[in-house]
Amino acid sequence: MNRSIIHYILCKILEFAALFMVLPLLVGILYREKAAASFAVVIAGCLAVSLLGRRLKPASKVFYAKEGFVTVSLSWILLSLVGALPFYLSGEFPTFTDALYETVSGLTTTGSTVLTDVEGLSRSIQFWRCFTHWIGGMGVLVLILAVLPLSGSYNMHLMRAESPGPSVGKLVPRVKNTAMILYGIYIFITFMEVIVLLFGGMDLYEALTLTFSTVGTGGFGLLNSSIGSYPMGIQAVFTVFMLLCGINFQIYYLLLIRKPKDVLHSEELRYYLGIILLASVLIAVNVRGFFADGFQAFHHALFQVVSLMTTTGFATLDYDVWPEFSKAILFLITLLGACAGSTGGGFKVSRLVILWRSVKNEISAAIHPRSIKKIHMEGRIVGEGTVRSVLVYTAIYTMIFLVSLLLLSLNEFDFVTNISAVAANFNNVGPGFHMVGPAGNYAQFSGFSKFVLMFDMLAGRLELLPVLVLFSVKTWRE
Repeated sequence: MNRSIIHYILCKILEFAALFMVLPLLVGILYREKAAASFAVVIAGCLAVSLLGRRLKPASKVFYAKEGFVTVSLSWILLSLVGALPFYLSGEFPTFTDALYETVSGLTTTGSTVLTDVEGLSRSIQFWRCFTHWIGGMGVLVLILAVLPLSGSYNMHLMRAESPGPSVGKLVPRVKNTAMILYGIYIFITFMEVIVLLFGGMDLYEALTLTFSTVGTGGFGLLNSSIGSYPMGIQAVFTVFMLLCGINFQIYYLLLIRKPKDVLHSEELRYYLGIILLASVLIAVNVRGFFADGFQAFHHALFQVVSLMTTTGFATLDYDVWPEFSKAILFLITLLGACAGSTGGGFKVSRLVILWRSVKNEISAAIHPRSIKKIHMEGRIVGEGTVRSVLVYTAIYTMIFLVSLLLLSLNEFDFVTNISAVAANFNNVGPGFHMVGPAGNYAQFSGFSKFVLMFDMLAGRLELLPVLVLFSVKTWRE
């Protein structure tokens, strides 16, 4: 293993962490908050450690998939540890475990919280809390690839290890240019939402923080009621932008290069929008009696469906009081997630389609043993390697889910709370049902359970393998 290049990139991560914290530091200074000092201390510490560490130049730039997995996992762990320090040093989180949980939840765009009073936080801490969503939404390593003059074969290994989806490809021949295009689209969507929210009557601070949470599909809000206290017009804006950020960013690239026909032919996009529409209609009919008219029922149903399917986790109301049929649909959507190549988490629509078509092919083969059928997706044959990776992912996903559920049962909470907590954290959604519903939080879980959920959040965000590689003895022996 080329440890020197991993060490070099980790030092870069510290520098970027310091750069990210400049914004909440300025917010703290602007509002004359004591929490600003905690950001200043962490920034100075990150820069000092990075400068010392970078004195050791990488001996070689040889970089393979194994190094890519290890680098991505360690980068996210390091950024989580560093990012938790302002929370803890400010005194607004009682323990470092709680501060770390909140940071991991933010960076992985999960949005689950241990806070019982979100409104009691200082503005700089609130800003950093929401900003972590934006940092983790597209991925910090993708940002590094976009802005730093890195070259060599390792670029694609880093992108593949961090990017969500069954298969990751380049939009253009150079990985650096691909990363720049992705972040360009990301920043443009961010800018547009901020503008719309400003026109909707929000101040700049509120528009920025909530945009970070929306575009990063994270779900941290500024109010204890999440989004429920905002007018329906503002809620509709959040619905639209959550929906947009759950779409594969390659779709936007196709629009940029003027290929609208390819967009219309996207199977994943059609399934994504179709599932959202169907689920919203079914829930709206089921909860019609809870609202004054059908429009309100559909509005709230659509918001919750989009919020959970994009793994954002915003809520306009406590959907835990809805009928069981509606909650069952929301739970299934929690497991499914958004499109590959988006900022959303979850199992991904494309994986579900590939699995379904694999099942159909197996049934067909049982009836006609000599028949040979290939799986097609987006007008192309899905390679055997991709199909195998989807099957392996499903197996690992199931095992981690079941083990996590078993470990959380040690809290002696009810089954719905435990299974929805695992589903919500593993799929980077945030809220679940019962104790961890939109009106609840994760404060009552033990420290051990919080570490289990932190592992689930990181594993879910990094598509399982990068995190699991850290636990392999072979990784460190070679």
